[in-house]
Order: sequence, then C-alpha cells, then structure tokens
Amino acid sequence: MAPPFRESNVLDAILMGLVEGLTEFLPISSTGHMILLGELIGFQGPPGKAFEISIQLGAILAVIVLFRARILALARGALVRGSDERAVAVNLLLAFLPAMVMGATLHGVITGLLFNPWVVCAALILGGIAIILIERRVRVPSIRRLEEMGPGTALLIGLGQVLAMIPGTSRSGATIIAALLCGVERRAAAEFSFLLAIPTMLAAAAYSLLKVRHELSSDGLALIAVGFLTAFVVALATVKLVMAFISRIGFTPFGWYRIALGLVMLAVLGWG
Repeated sequence: MAPPFRESNVLDAILMGLVEGLTEFLPISSTGHMILLGELIGFQGPPGKAFEISIQLGAILAVIVLFRARILALARGALVRGSDERAVAVNLLLAFLPAMVMGATLHGVITGLLFNPWVVCAALILGGIAIILIERRVRVPSIRRLEEMGPGTALLIGLGQVLAMIPGTSRSGATIIAALLCGVERRAAAEFSFLLAIPTMLAAAAYSLLKVRHELSSDGLALIAVGFLTAFVVALATVKLVMAFISRIGFTPFGWYRIALGLVMLAVLGWG
C-alpha cells in the first residue's frame, strides 16, 4: 500500500527527485544513491519501485528537451541511406540491444539478489577505482564526433552498459568508461551516453511500470508527480553543466567521490 500524502512524504519525494536529477547522468550511479538515500531516510514510496522508476523518466525528459534538435535530426536522417545521422542512429540501436536482451532476461534475478546497500557500496568503490585507473591510461582520442564511431565501437559500449544492471555501477559511468577505452573523446562519450539513455531508460521504465500498474493509488501518483518534476528540473541543469565542463575536468573527480561515498556508507551500515 502506498504511504499517505503527508508533508513528510512530500519532502522525502522532493529529496529523492533532487538526488535522481543530480546523479542520473553523472558516473556515480543514480540507482545506488537512491537505494542508499531511501535506506537512510526510511522512504516508503509506491510499491514495486514505481516511484524510483517514474522519476527516472523526469530525468530522461530533461535529456529529450536539451537534445531535441539532435534527436529530430537523427530521426529525419535515419531515413536517408548513407547519411551521418543514419549511422549514428544505427549505432545507438546497436548499443541499446545488449541491455534490452539482458534486461528482459535477468531483470527479476538482479533486482531480487543485488538491490541492497552493501552491493551498492562495493560497486561504488570498485567503479571509482576503475574510473581513476582508466582516466589515467586513456590515450589520445581517435573518435571526436559521434559520426566517426563505427558499429563495433557502439556494440562494445552497449556491452559495457549491461554492467549497469548491478546497482551502484552507474549506467552513464559504464557507457562512458567503455567509450573512453574505445578511444572516444570525453564530450562525445558523454553525448552518446546521454542519447543512449533515452531508449534504454524508457524501455526499462515501461517494463517495470507495466508490472506494478495495478498497485498504484492516487496518493502514490501524487508523490510520483512531485519526484518527477523535481528530477526533471534538476537534471536539466545538471546535463547542461556536464556538457559544458566535462572536457576540462574529466571523470577522475567522480571516481574519488564514488570511493569516498562507498567507504562512508559502509561505515554507516556497519554501525547500524
């Protein structure tokens, strides 16, 4: 049963939406943050993770708004044989396929076994170490624009995205790291990750919400609306900042942040 629409629940929904909008498109794991925050504040949203899934759609809507010109160009160009836009659209489809297949196959198993704070902490720390090491070893990029990316590179990035099914790994972090290893320049890697998030997260949300559609109440829908709007507004600002500064700051600071957060949360969990 969904919690009543009280002021405390509304504030919790705003806080969850704020964290979702801030973390969804950074390589620090929005799912991990949501699990840890929910554990800390004792958040009880609508059943079946419907709240968490729905506010992710708010973050995705922000990307659609910011990249609307690019998305429309890809949609039109996809119909033109031999065009750069068609190549990018095909690459996005190739990168989406591994997560679609694995998600449909293993979603229930992973949700049941791995969605807990201890797994999140371990994934945050290990992912942070991976980001730092890979950033230090990254060579001069050979792919500076999405139009230069080949289908093999796109498929490898898609395989990297499969790792994000483990909570705490980070979907954007997995795809960006895979892109960097394939020689994609930082800004192009971030752009491809953001565009790839649209079909991936829409499909995941639709699948999950379909399973819990009969369990949603009016109070639950009201909390979802609050979180959705908060996530949309915050993600709008976050994606703009990421695209403006990522080429200069790189991803190493996010790696250190992941490690610090994972260690702090392990200590908190250990102390009960």
